[in-house]
Amino acid sequence: MLMPKRVKYRKMHRGRRRGAAQSGAELAFGDYGLQSLGNAWITSRQIEAARRAITRYVRRGGKIWIRVFPDKPVTAKPAETRMGSGKGAVDHWVAVVKAGRVIFEMSGVRPEVAQEALRLAGNKLPIETRFLIREGEAISVAEEVDGVIDLDIDPDETEDDDDE
Repeated sequence: MLMPKRVKYRKMHRGRRRGAAQSGAELAFGDYGLQSLGNAWITSRQIEAARRAITRYVRRGGKIWIRVFPDKPVTAKPAETRMGSGKGAVDHWVAVVKAGRVIFEMSGVRPEVAQEALRLAGNKLPIETRFLIREGEAISVAEEVDGVIDLDIDPDETEDDDDE
């Protein structure tokens, strides 16, 4: 599982999970991506489960980039412990993910395979996600119409549909 090799401070404040992602909100490496639509802490176990789901579905083909890293320690006190006596020990590590952050990217596979693999990965995560596609230099979002997913999105076609 992912965790830092060493940290400057063992324990950290909880912080706030508000607002949109300031960085990491666009595809940087791959042709397809999984983008978060909400704010959450994603544990190292959830990241690993999603990574395994992707790897199994594509049968170790293509290339996968994990764009988040669990660098925040979460502490927990033992069960049935009285109040006081300090902050608990580090229990697990989480990645703070804000809305718009790209969590996984992949390339080297067909769009249908990438979409299904990233859908399976999204089911392992505690937030709503969406599928991104790089088309040339533009990045588009796959649309779902009547249960059928349209991967070929042209911005000109969507504008024409709005006029009618």
